[in-house]
Amino acid sequence: MTRWNPKNALVHLSLSAAVKGLGLIPDGALRRRIERSKKDLNEPSSGDFLFKLFSEVKRRRRELSPNCLSRLVHNLVGDQILLGTPYRKRNKKELTDYPHMMVISPTMRCNLKCVGCYSAYYNRKDALSTADLDRVYGEAKDLGIRFVVVSGGEPFIREDFLELCERHSDMIFMTYTNGTLIAERQLAPRLAKLGNVIPCISVEGFEKETTLRRGVGVWSRILATMAALKEAGVIFGFSGTPTRLNNDLIVSDEFIDFYVERGCMIGWYFSYMPVGRDPDLSLMPTPEQRLHRMQRIREIRANKPIVAADFWCDGPLVGGCLSAGRRYFHVNAQGGVEPCVFHQFHVHNIKDVSLKTALSSDYFKYVRQRNREVKNIYRPCPIIDRPQILRDALDKFHPMPSQEGAYKIKNVLADGLDEYAVNLKRVMDPVWQSEFPDAPETVDDSQHVGEYGRSLLKGDGPASGRPPRDVHKRAAAAR
Repeated sequence: MTRWNPKNALVHLSLSAAVKGLGLIPDGALRRRIERSKKDLNEPSSGDFLFKLFSEVKRRRRELSPNCLSRLVHNLVGDQILLGTPYRKRNKKELTDYPHMMVISPTMRCNLKCVGCYSAYYNRKDALSTADLDRVYGEAKDLGIRFVVVSGGEPFIREDFLELCERHSDMIFMTYTNGTLIAERQLAPRLAKLGNVIPCISVEGFEKETTLRRGVGVWSRILATMAALKEAGVIFGFSGTPTRLNNDLIVSDEFIDFYVERGCMIGWYFSYMPVGRDPDLSLMPTPEQRLHRMQRIREIRANKPIVAADFWCDGPLVGGCLSAGRRYFHVNAQGGVEPCVFHQFHVHNIKDVSLKTALSSDYFKYVRQRNREVKNIYRPCPIIDRPQILRDALDKFHPMPSQEGAYKIKNVLADGLDEYAVNLKRVMDPVWQSEFPDAPETVDDSQHVGEYGRSLLKGDGPASGRPPRDVHKRAAAAR
Protein backbone atom coordinates (compact mmCIF):
# COMPACT_ATOMS: atom_id res chain seq x y z
CA MET A 1 0.00 0.00 0.00
CA THR A 2 2.97 2.30 0.23
CA ARG A 3 3.84 2.01 -3.48
CA TRP A 4 3.20 5.09 -5.61
CA ASN A 5 0.37 4.91 -8.07
CA PRO A 6 -1.67 7.60 -9.85
CA LYS A 7 -4.86 6.97 -7.90
CA ASN A 8 -3.14 7.32 -4.53
CA ALA A 9 -1.34 10.45 -5.69
CA LEU A 10 -4.58 12.03 -6.92
CA VAL A 11 -6.40 11.23 -3.66
CA HIS A 12 -3.66 12.78 -1.53
CA LEU A 13 -3.31 15.79 -3.82
CA SER A 14 -7.04 16.43 -3.43
CA LEU A 15 -6.79 15.97 0.33
CA SER A 16 -3.91 18.45 0.54
CA ALA A 17 -6.14 21.03 -1.10
CA ALA A 18 -8.97 20.08 1.24
CA VAL A 19 -6.76 20.60 4.31
CA LYS A 20 -5.77 24.07 3.13
CA GLY A 21 -9.35 25.03 2.38
CA LEU A 22 -11.02 23.15 5.22
CA GLY A 23 -12.66 26.25 6.62
CA LEU A 24 -14.26 26.98 3.26
CA ILE A 25 -15.97 23.59 2.95
CA PRO A 26 -19.67 24.02 3.84
CA ASP A 27 -21.10 21.56 6.35
CA GLY A 28 -23.66 20.57 3.75
CA ALA A 29 -20.95 19.57 1.27
CA LEU A 30 -19.16 17.59 3.97
CA ARG A 31 -22.39 15.85 4.88
CA ARG A 32 -23.12 14.97 1.22
CA ARG A 33 -19.61 13.53 0.73
CA ILE A 34 -19.97 11.33 3.79
CA GLU A 35 -23.44 10.23 2.65
CA ARG A 36 -21.90 9.08 -0.66
CA SER A 37 -19.32 7.11 1.31
CA LYS A 38 -21.94 5.24 3.32
CA LYS A 39 -22.05 2.50 0.70
CA ASP A 40 -18.53 1.55 1.86
CA LEU A 41 -19.47 1.70 5.55
CA ASN A 42 -20.81 -1.36 7.34
CA GLU A 43 -23.26 0.60 9.45
CA PRO A 44 -24.97 3.68 7.96
CA SER A 45 -25.11 5.47 11.32
CA SER A 46 -21.31 5.40 11.47
CA GLY A 47 -21.48 8.04 8.75
CA ASP A 48 -23.13 10.36 11.26
CA PHE A 49 -20.26 9.68 13.64
CA LEU A 50 -17.72 10.56 10.93
CA PHE A 51 -19.61 13.78 10.19
CA LYS A 52 -19.37 14.72 13.87
CA LEU A 53 -15.64 13.93 13.88
CA PHE A 54 -14.80 16.02 10.84
CA SER A 55 -17.12 18.82 11.90
CA GLU A 56 -15.13 19.07 15.14
CA VAL A 57 -11.84 18.97 13.24
CA LYS A 58 -13.09 21.74 10.98
CA ARG A 59 -14.27 23.84 13.92
CA ARG A 60 -10.98 23.49 15.80
CA ARG A 61 -8.66 23.62 12.81
CA ARG A 62 -6.98 26.87 13.92
CA GLU A 63 -6.14 25.33 17.31
CA LEU A 64 -4.39 22.28 15.85
CA SER A 65 -0.81 21.71 14.82
CA PRO A 66 -0.60 21.74 10.99
CA ASN A 67 0.94 18.25 11.07
CA CYS A 68 -1.82 16.87 13.30
CA LEU A 69 -4.49 18.26 11.00
CA SER A 70 -2.74 17.05 7.85
CA ARG A 71 -1.98 13.53 9.14
CA LEU A 72 -5.54 13.03 10.37
CA VAL A 73 -7.00 13.91 6.98
CA HIS A 74 -4.42 12.07 4.84
CA ASN A 75 -4.08 8.96 7.00
CA LEU A 76 -7.66 8.51 8.18
CA VAL A 77 -9.66 9.83 5.22
CA GLY A 78 -7.19 9.01 2.46
CA ASP A 79 -5.35 5.85 3.42
CA GLN A 80 -7.83 4.26 5.86
CA ILE A 81 -11.24 5.10 4.38
CA LEU A 82 -10.74 5.84 0.67
CA LEU A 83 -7.72 3.76 -0.31
CA GLY A 84 -7.95 1.03 2.34
CA THR A 85 -11.43 -0.24 1.47
CA PRO A 86 -10.33 -2.33 -1.57
CA TYR A 87 -7.69 -4.09 0.53
CA ARG A 88 -10.20 -4.94 3.23
CA LYS A 89 -12.72 -6.22 0.70
CA ARG A 90 -10.05 -8.37 -0.92
CA ASN A 91 -9.15 -9.92 2.42
CA LYS A 92 -12.80 -10.51 3.26
CA LYS A 93 -12.79 -13.39 0.77
CA GLU A 94 -10.33 -15.26 2.98
CA LEU A 95 -11.39 -14.01 6.41
CA THR A 96 -15.20 -13.73 5.92
CA ASP A 97 -14.83 -10.42 7.76
CA TYR A 98 -12.22 -7.71 7.51
CA PRO A 99 -10.85 -5.68 10.42
CA HIS A 100 -10.72 -1.90 10.19
CA MET A 101 -8.33 -1.45 13.07
CA MET A 102 -5.87 -3.25 15.27
CA VAL A 103 -5.21 -2.82 18.98
CA ILE A 104 -1.68 -3.66 20.04
CA SER A 105 -0.03 -3.57 23.47
CA PRO A 106 3.73 -3.24 22.90
CA THR A 107 4.31 -3.48 26.65
CA MET A 108 2.46 -4.42 29.81
CA ARG A 109 4.88 -2.43 31.94
CA CYS A 110 3.35 0.57 33.64
CA ASN A 111 4.47 3.29 36.04
CA LEU A 112 1.13 3.10 37.92
CA LYS A 113 -0.76 0.34 39.71
CA CYS A 114 -4.42 1.11 39.17
CA VAL A 115 -7.30 -0.59 40.95
CA GLY A 116 -9.06 -3.04 38.64
CA CYS A 117 -6.42 -2.97 35.88
CA TYR A 118 -7.61 -5.28 33.08
CA SER A 119 -4.02 -6.35 32.28
CA ALA A 120 -2.65 -6.65 35.81
CA TYR A 121 -1.45 -10.25 35.54
CA TYR A 122 0.04 -10.23 32.06
CA ASN A 123 3.75 -11.03 31.82
CA ARG A 124 5.60 -7.73 32.31
CA LYS A 125 8.55 -8.68 30.10
CA ASP A 126 8.42 -7.13 26.62
CA ALA A 127 8.50 -10.02 24.18
CA LEU A 128 7.98 -7.95 21.03
CA SER A 129 11.10 -6.34 19.61
CA THR A 130 11.15 -3.16 17.57
CA ALA A 131 11.56 -5.35 14.47
CA ASP A 132 8.49 -7.44 15.47
CA LEU A 133 6.36 -4.33 15.84
CA ASP A 134 7.65 -2.87 12.59
CA ARG A 135 6.70 -6.06 10.75
CA VAL A 136 3.23 -6.22 12.32
CA TYR A 137 2.48 -2.61 11.38
CA GLY A 138 3.50 -3.42 7.81
CA GLU A 139 1.25 -6.50 7.75
CA ALA A 140 -1.61 -4.41 9.13
CA LYS A 141 -1.25 -2.00 6.20
CA ASP A 142 -1.42 -4.95 3.80
CA LEU A 143 -4.77 -5.79 5.41
CA GLY A 144 -6.03 -2.25 4.79
CA ILE A 145 -5.55 -1.13 8.39
CA ARG A 146 -4.14 2.36 8.86
CA PHE A 147 -5.74 3.03 12.25
CA VAL A 148 -3.90 1.38 15.14
CA VAL A 149 -4.85 1.67 18.81
CA VAL A 150 -1.84 1.33 21.11
CA SER A 151 -2.67 0.13 24.60
CA GLY A 152 -0.80 -1.54 27.42
CA GLY A 153 0.60 -1.23 30.00
CA GLU A 154 1.77 2.31 29.46
CA PRO A 155 2.84 2.75 25.80
CA PHE A 156 5.10 5.74 26.47
CA ILE A 157 7.36 3.57 28.64
CA ARG A 158 8.78 2.02 25.45
CA GLU A 159 11.52 4.20 24.00
CA ASP A 160 10.78 2.96 20.47
CA PHE A 161 7.07 3.84 20.56
CA LEU A 162 7.36 7.25 18.92
CA GLU A 163 10.22 6.09 16.70
CA LEU A 164 7.89 3.52 15.14
CA CYS A 165 5.08 6.08 14.83
CA GLU A 166 7.48 8.26 12.86
CA ARG A 167 8.59 5.34 10.69
CA HIS A 168 4.96 4.54 9.88
CA SER A 169 3.89 8.11 9.25
CA ASP A 170 1.09 6.87 6.96
CA MET A 171 -0.80 5.38 9.92
CA ILE A 172 -2.78 6.94 12.77
CA PHE A 173 -1.80 5.72 16.26
CA MET A 174 -4.40 6.41 18.91
CA THR A 175 -2.95 5.50 22.27
CA TYR A 176 -4.53 4.86 25.65
CA THR A 177 -2.22 6.30 28.26
CA ASN A 178 -2.29 7.37 31.89
CA GLY A 179 -0.75 10.59 30.57
CA THR A 180 1.83 11.08 33.28
CA LEU A 181 4.93 10.56 31.12
CA ILE A 182 3.92 13.01 28.40
CA ALA A 183 4.34 16.07 30.61
CA GLU A 184 7.19 14.52 32.59
CA ARG A 185 9.23 13.93 29.41
CA GLN A 186 7.97 17.09 27.66
CA LEU A 187 6.72 15.09 24.69
CA ALA A 188 3.90 17.40 23.54
CA PRO A 189 6.05 19.32 20.98
CA ARG A 190 7.27 16.05 19.47
CA LEU A 191 3.71 14.73 19.23
CA ALA A 192 2.65 17.94 17.49
CA LYS A 193 5.47 17.50 14.99
CA LEU A 194 4.69 13.82 14.33
CA GLY A 195 1.00 14.56 13.85
CA ASN A 196 -0.13 10.93 13.72
CA VAL A 197 -0.37 10.14 17.46
CA ILE A 198 -3.65 10.80 19.31
CA PRO A 199 -3.28 10.36 23.10
CA CYS A 200 -6.43 9.39 25.00
CA ILE A 201 -5.81 9.92 28.70
CA SER A 202 -7.42 7.70 31.31
CA VAL A 203 -9.63 9.50 33.83
CA GLU A 204 -12.26 8.28 36.27
CA GLY A 205 -14.01 11.57 36.95
CA PHE A 206 -12.37 14.43 38.78
CA GLU A 207 -9.57 14.49 41.35
CA LYS A 208 -11.28 12.33 43.98
CA GLU A 209 -12.24 9.52 41.59
CA THR A 210 -8.95 9.53 39.68
CA THR A 211 -6.90 9.49 42.87
CA LEU A 212 -8.89 6.57 44.28
CA ARG A 213 -8.13 4.42 41.24
CA ARG A 214 -4.78 5.69 39.99
CA GLY A 215 -3.02 7.07 43.06
CA VAL A 216 -2.04 10.33 44.75
CA GLY A 217 -0.55 12.97 42.46
CA VAL A 218 -1.79 11.45 39.19
CA TRP A 219 -4.58 14.01 38.79
CA SER A 220 -2.25 17.03 38.74
CA ARG A 221 0.05 15.26 36.24
CA ILE A 222 -2.92 14.54 33.96
CA LEU A 223 -3.94 18.21 33.99
CA ALA A 224 -0.36 19.25 33.23
CA THR A 225 -0.28 16.86 30.27
CA MET A 226 -3.59 18.09 28.88
CA ALA A 227 -2.42 21.71 29.16
CA ALA A 228 0.80 20.88 27.29
CA LEU A 229 -1.04 18.98 24.54
CA LYS A 230 -3.58 21.75 24.09
CA GLU A 231 -0.87 24.40 23.83
CA ALA A 232 1.04 22.31 21.25
CA GLY A 233 -2.08 21.76 19.13
CA VAL A 234 -2.17 17.97 19.52
CA ILE A 235 -5.45 16.14 18.94
CA PHE A 236 -6.21 14.30 22.19
CA GLY A 237 -9.05 13.06 24.34
CA PHE A 238 -10.03 11.22 27.48
CA SER A 239 -10.72 7.55 28.10
CA GLY A 240 -13.19 6.81 30.88
CA THR A 241 -14.03 3.55 32.63
CA PRO A 242 -17.66 3.60 33.81
CA THR A 243 -18.24 1.59 36.99
CA ARG A 244 -21.25 1.33 39.24
CA LEU A 245 -19.68 4.12 41.33
CA ASN A 246 -18.96 6.73 38.64
CA ASN A 247 -21.24 5.82 35.73
CA ASP A 248 -23.52 8.83 36.02
CA LEU A 249 -20.71 11.26 36.85
CA ILE A 250 -18.63 10.65 33.72
CA VAL A 251 -21.53 11.33 31.37
CA SER A 252 -22.67 14.46 33.22
CA ASP A 253 -22.56 17.92 31.67
CA GLU A 254 -20.14 19.00 34.39
CA PHE A 255 -17.69 16.25 33.46
CA ILE A 256 -17.90 16.78 29.70
CA ASP A 257 -17.66 20.57 29.94
CA PHE A 258 -14.58 20.30 32.16
CA TYR A 259 -12.64 18.10 29.74
CA VAL A 260 -13.76 20.05 26.67
CA GLU A 261 -12.33 23.13 28.36
CA ARG A 262 -9.07 21.24 28.95
CA GLY A 263 -8.88 20.67 25.16
CA CYS A 264 -10.28 17.14 24.69
CA MET A 265 -11.75 16.54 21.24
CA ILE A 266 -12.52 12.85 21.83
CA GLY A 267 -14.13 10.91 24.68
CA TRP A 268 -14.07 7.10 24.75
CA TYR A 269 -15.98 5.00 27.28
CA PHE A 270 -15.00 1.43 28.14
CA SER A 271 -17.29 -0.19 30.67
CA TYR A 272 -15.60 -1.87 33.64
CA MET A 273 -14.99 -5.54 32.82
CA PRO A 274 -14.44 -8.22 35.49
CA VAL A 275 -11.00 -9.30 34.26
CA GLY A 276 -7.44 -8.64 35.41
CA ARG A 277 -6.68 -7.49 38.95
CA ASP A 278 -9.33 -8.58 41.51
CA PRO A 279 -12.37 -8.86 39.18
CA ASP A 280 -15.41 -7.54 41.02
CA LEU A 281 -18.92 -7.99 39.62
CA SER A 282 -20.25 -5.34 42.00
CA LEU A 283 -18.22 -2.70 40.11
CA MET A 284 -20.01 -3.39 36.82
CA PRO A 285 -22.55 -0.69 35.94
CA THR A 286 -26.08 -1.98 36.38
CA PRO A 287 -28.20 -2.53 33.26
CA GLU A 288 -30.19 0.57 34.20
CA GLN A 289 -26.99 2.60 34.45
CA ARG A 290 -25.90 1.28 31.09
CA LEU A 291 -29.16 2.42 29.51
CA HIS A 292 -28.73 5.85 31.09
CA ARG A 293 -25.19 6.04 29.70
CA MET A 294 -26.42 5.09 26.24
CA GLN A 295 -28.95 7.90 26.27
CA ARG A 296 -26.44 10.41 27.59
CA ILE A 297 -23.75 9.49 25.02
CA ARG A 298 -26.23 10.30 22.26
CA GLU A 299 -27.04 13.63 23.87
CA ILE A 300 -23.36 14.46 24.31
CA ARG A 301 -22.58 13.75 20.64
CA ALA A 302 -25.55 15.85 19.55
CA ASN A 303 -25.04 18.82 21.86
CA LYS A 304 -21.43 19.01 23.04
CA PRO A 305 -18.29 19.98 21.06
CA ILE A 306 -16.67 16.57 21.54
CA VAL A 307 -16.71 13.24 19.69
CA ALA A 308 -17.94 10.65 22.21
CA ALA A 309 -18.48 6.91 21.82
CA ASP A 310 -19.10 3.87 24.01
CA PHE A 311 -18.44 0.40 22.63
CA TRP A 312 -21.05 -1.23 24.88
CA CYS A 313 -23.75 1.38 24.24
CA ASP A 314 -23.15 2.37 20.62
CA GLY A 315 -24.13 -0.84 18.87
CA PRO A 316 -25.76 0.93 15.89
CA LEU A 317 -22.46 2.67 15.08
CA VAL A 318 -20.49 -0.55 14.73
CA GLY A 319 -23.08 -3.30 14.28
CA GLY A 320 -22.49 -5.07 17.56
CA CYS A 321 -19.38 -6.80 18.88
CA LEU A 322 -16.22 -5.85 16.96
CA SER A 323 -14.04 -8.67 18.23
CA ALA A 324 -12.12 -11.59 16.68
CA GLY A 325 -11.25 -9.64 13.55
CA ARG A 326 -14.80 -8.75 12.61
CA ARG A 327 -13.74 -5.14 12.94
CA TYR A 328 -10.77 -5.34 15.31
CA PHE A 329 -8.50 -7.64 17.33
CA HIS A 330 -5.78 -7.33 19.97
CA VAL A 331 -2.10 -8.28 19.93
CA ASN A 332 -0.75 -8.46 23.47
CA ALA A 333 2.80 -7.74 24.61
CA GLN A 334 3.77 -11.42 24.34
CA GLY A 335 2.54 -11.52 20.75
CA GLY A 336 -0.66 -13.43 21.48
CA VAL A 337 -3.47 -12.51 19.07
CA GLU A 338 -6.65 -12.18 21.12
CA PRO A 339 -10.23 -11.55 19.93
CA CYS A 340 -10.47 -8.51 22.22
CA VAL A 341 -8.46 -6.79 24.95
CA PHE A 342 -10.92 -8.28 27.46
CA HIS A 343 -11.22 -11.69 25.73
CA GLN A 344 -7.84 -12.78 27.03
CA PHE A 345 -7.21 -16.08 25.25
CA HIS A 346 -5.27 -16.85 22.08
CA VAL A 347 -4.31 -19.71 19.74
CA HIS A 348 -1.66 -17.90 17.66
CA ASN A 349 1.32 -15.65 18.30
CA ILE A 350 2.58 -13.10 15.77
CA LYS A 351 6.15 -14.17 16.48
CA ASP A 352 5.24 -17.48 14.82
CA VAL A 353 2.58 -16.62 12.22
CA SER A 354 1.36 -13.69 10.13
CA LEU A 355 -1.56 -11.51 11.17
CA LYS A 356 -3.64 -12.97 8.34
CA THR A 357 -3.01 -16.51 9.58
CA ALA A 358 -4.03 -15.55 13.11
CA LEU A 359 -7.20 -13.85 11.88
CA SER A 360 -8.02 -16.94 9.81
CA SER A 361 -7.89 -19.28 12.82
CA ASP A 362 -10.86 -21.53 13.50
CA TYR A 363 -11.07 -19.94 16.95
CA PHE A 364 -11.53 -16.44 15.54
CA LYS A 365 -13.94 -17.68 12.86
CA TYR A 366 -16.03 -19.43 15.49
CA VAL A 367 -16.25 -16.32 17.70
CA ARG A 368 -17.20 -14.18 14.68
CA GLN A 369 -19.84 -16.68 13.61
CA ARG A 370 -21.37 -16.81 17.10
CA ASN A 371 -21.33 -13.03 17.36
CA ARG A 372 -23.28 -12.84 14.10
CA GLU A 373 -26.09 -14.75 15.81
CA VAL A 374 -26.75 -11.67 17.93
CA LYS A 375 -29.33 -9.27 16.56
CA ASN A 376 -29.87 -7.02 19.59
CA ILE A 377 -26.76 -4.88 19.33
CA TYR A 378 -27.51 -3.16 22.63
CA ARG A 379 -26.30 -6.31 24.37
CA PRO A 380 -23.69 -7.72 22.00
CA CYS A 381 -20.74 -8.65 24.22
CA PRO A 382 -19.85 -12.39 24.26
CA ILE A 383 -18.13 -11.91 27.62
CA ILE A 384 -20.75 -10.21 29.79
CA ASP A 385 -23.95 -9.93 27.69
CA ARG A 386 -23.84 -13.39 26.08
CA PRO A 387 -21.33 -15.16 28.36
CA GLN A 388 -22.00 -18.65 27.05
CA ILE A 389 -20.48 -17.70 23.67
CA LEU A 390 -17.07 -17.24 25.30
CA ARG A 391 -17.45 -20.40 27.39
CA ASP A 392 -18.39 -22.47 24.32
CA ALA A 393 -15.37 -21.12 22.43
CA LEU A 394 -13.05 -22.04 25.31
CA ASP A 395 -14.51 -25.55 25.57
CA LYS A 396 -14.31 -26.13 21.83
CA PHE A 397 -10.80 -24.82 21.08
CA HIS A 398 -8.93 -24.79 24.43
CA PRO A 399 -6.99 -21.58 23.67
CA MET A 400 -4.09 -20.39 25.79
CA PRO A 401 -5.01 -17.99 28.61
CA SER A 402 -3.06 -14.75 28.20
CA GLN A 403 -2.75 -13.91 31.87
CA GLU A 404 -3.08 -15.61 35.23
CA GLY A 405 -6.65 -15.98 36.40
CA ALA A 406 -8.17 -15.59 32.93
CA TYR A 407 -10.40 -18.66 33.43
CA LYS A 408 -12.24 -16.99 36.33
CA ILE A 409 -14.45 -15.41 33.68
CA LYS A 410 -15.62 -18.92 32.75
CA ASN A 411 -16.01 -20.58 36.13
CA VAL A 412 -15.76 -18.44 39.27
CA LEU A 413 -17.82 -15.58 37.83
CA ALA A 414 -20.15 -17.64 35.63
CA ASP A 415 -23.38 -17.48 37.64
CA GLY A 416 -23.00 -13.78 38.40
CA LEU A 417 -22.44 -13.02 34.70
CA ASP A 418 -25.48 -15.11 33.80
CA GLU A 419 -27.56 -13.02 36.16
CA TYR A 420 -26.17 -9.81 34.71
CA ALA A 421 -26.94 -10.97 31.16
CA VAL A 422 -30.54 -11.88 32.01
CA ASN A 423 -31.13 -8.57 33.79
CA LEU A 424 -29.61 -6.68 30.86
CA LYS A 425 -32.01 -8.48 28.52
CA ARG A 426 -34.96 -7.24 30.55
CA VAL A 427 -33.75 -3.66 30.34
CA MET A 428 -32.43 -3.50 26.77
CA ASP A 429 -34.86 -5.69 24.82
CA PRO A 430 -37.73 -3.15 24.98
CA VAL A 431 -35.35 -0.44 23.69
CA TRP A 432 -34.16 -2.67 20.86
CA GLN A 433 -37.68 -3.71 19.90
CA SER A 434 -38.81 -0.09 19.87
CA GLU A 435 -35.92 1.22 17.76
CA PHE A 436 -35.44 -1.79 15.47
CA PRO A 437 -38.84 -3.51 15.15
CA ASP A 438 -37.82 -5.26 11.92
CA ALA A 439 -34.74 -6.99 13.38
CA PRO A 440 -35.96 -9.58 15.93
CA GLU A 441 -33.65 -12.07 17.62
CA THR A 442 -33.27 -15.28 15.66
CA VAL A 443 -31.52 -17.37 18.32
CA ASP A 444 -32.99 -18.41 21.66
CA ASP A 445 -31.34 -16.43 24.48
CA SER A 446 -30.96 -19.64 26.47
CA GLN A 447 -28.06 -20.53 24.14
CA HIS A 448 -26.13 -17.46 25.29
CA VAL A 449 -26.17 -18.10 29.04
CA GLY A 450 -25.31 -21.05 31.26
CA GLU A 451 -27.48 -23.30 33.39
CA TYR A 452 -28.10 -20.67 36.06
CA GLY A 453 -28.99 -18.09 33.43
CA ARG A 454 -31.44 -20.49 31.81
CA SER A 455 -33.14 -21.00 35.17
CA LEU A 456 -33.51 -17.23 35.52
CA LEU A 457 -34.96 -16.94 32.00
CA LYS A 458 -37.55 -19.56 32.98
CA GLY A 459 -38.35 -17.66 36.17
CA ASP A 460 -36.98 -20.45 38.36
CA GLY A 461 -34.33 -18.29 40.06
CA PRO A 462 -34.60 -16.45 43.39
CA ALA A 463 -37.69 -14.27 43.69
CA SER A 464 -35.54 -11.27 44.56
CA GLY A 465 -33.60 -11.62 41.31
CA ARG A 466 -30.37 -11.99 43.30
CA PRO A 467 -28.17 -15.04 42.77
CA PRO A 468 -27.99 -17.67 45.51
CA ARG A 469 -25.53 -17.10 48.34
CA ASP A 470 -22.86 -19.43 46.95
CA VAL A 471 -22.61 -17.20 43.86
CA HIS A 472 -21.59 -14.28 46.05
CA LYS A 473 -18.99 -16.48 47.76
CA ARG A 474 -17.54 -17.50 44.41
CA ALA A 475 -17.46 -13.90 43.20
CA ALA A 476 -15.76 -12.84 46.43
CA ALA A 477 -13.12 -15.52 45.89
CA ALA A 478 -12.17 -13.79 42.64
CA ARG A 479 -11.30 -10.55 44.47
